[in-house]
Amino acid sequence: MTSKVRFAPSPTGLLHVGNARIALANWLLARRDGGHFTLRFDDTDAERNKPEYVTGIEQDLKWLGLDWDDSFHQSSRRAVYDAVADKLQASGRLYPCFESEEELRAKRELRLKRHQPPVYDRAMLRLTAEQRASAEAGGKRPYWRFKLSDRIVGWTDLVLGPRQVKLTAVSDPVLIRADGTPLYTFTSVVDDLEFGITHIIRGEDHVTNTGIQLDLIEALGGSPGAIAFGHLPLLMDSDGGKLSKRIDSLSLRTLARDGIEPAAITSYLARLGTSADPVAMPLAELAASYDITRVSHAAVRFDIAQLLAMNARVLHGLEFDQVRDRLPPAATASFWNTIRGNLDLLSEARGWWEVVIGDIVPPVVEGEHDFLLAALALLPPEPWDDATWKTWTAALQAQTGRRGRALFHPIRLALTGEERGPELARLLPLMGRPRAAARLQLAAA
Repeated sequence: MTSKVRFAPSPTGLLHVGNARIALANWLLARRDGGHFTLRFDDTDAERNKPEYVTGIEQDLKWLGLDWDDSFHQSSRRAVYDAVADKLQASGRLYPCFESEEELRAKRELRLKRHQPPVYDRAMLRLTAEQRASAEAGGKRPYWRFKLSDRIVGWTDLVLGPRQVKLTAVSDPVLIRADGTPLYTFTSVVDDLEFGITHIIRGEDHVTNTGIQLDLIEALGGSPGAIAFGHLPLLMDSDGGKLSKRIDSLSLRTLARDGIEPAAITSYLARLGTSADPVAMPLAELAASYDITRVSHAAVRFDIAQLLAMNARVLHGLEFDQVRDRLPPAATASFWNTIRGNLDLLSEARGWWEVVIGDIVPPVVEGEHDFLLAALALLPPEPWDDATWKTWTAALQAQTGRRGRALFHPIRLALTGEERGPELARLLPLMGRPRAAARLQLAAA
């Protein structure tokens, strides 16, 4: 079956890695099957939604490399939701309520004191027409609850396996606010049915909501079996707590600013929670091998160290043309090919560019004065190539008797100021003789 999926963010903030994982899972499923990917903005909450977040979400998805076949805003479909709500009201499944938050809180507290589950008591179902008219005459406007069936709803989850929700243990959900605003539980089902969504992939925190929505699907004349559900276990942070979209350090914007490559994020998230080793690969290859049924039932930790390791692998495989617009303007392919194997973040390339063409001041290498002056005296004349390093160090070894770390480490410190880095055989010709000679002199002081 060709899949039709949707990613449905609320434009109330920037995307974080948890959102990205859901978006990616849906995209990979659709692209693997030659299916359809819809970007839907759940933006009926006018007070919390911001236009800049709509733009930001679109930009972040494009940065990740994710495209979509169509998109729409729920805020443009109010008339559709109102019409469906009218039908539910006429059937008796959507009923008006007038209790205030304080009244509901008091009811919950009383039930808890009596060791009863804090489930809504459906008192408003006993409301007479006269009582409703009196409440409205007093200035109250009803909000609307959906009357759940008295049954257990079950499904076979694509990730979690057999799952069920006992609807009698759940409060009838509010679908329409008193100001007439339709809520997510309702609008999502209306849209999924109308647009023929075949797979809903989302977080494990929606399991109970899925039971409610399956009941609502039937109430609206839909077939629950026409939609397959998959609930990805929640991502945890390094301390075992839930990731939150309010953790700015894990927003895609922050990760991008810190130098994380989009391919590192997609490669890492696509395999996270599976037994397969994360491998840096293009999105098309990730889609071809994607299998949501391989995701573990258990919550998984998002490990920033593992993401950084993946980022390094991605960088090491990038060609010069893929990064040249993000390197210093005068950087060359030779420079990139020399340094890329030593980068964890692309921003580190600027540091190595300073090593190659800048006026860095190396540290004085204690106890190596005579050795570094000998190295300076033996420094070959230009032109230099990849063989220069071997010729130079062979002469230095013959004169000083040094080899291994004792030979190479003081030179690396003098030329780069770093304990480790790219191969000096390739770095040296980029640096040039005048710059290398000046640094050897300074480090020998």
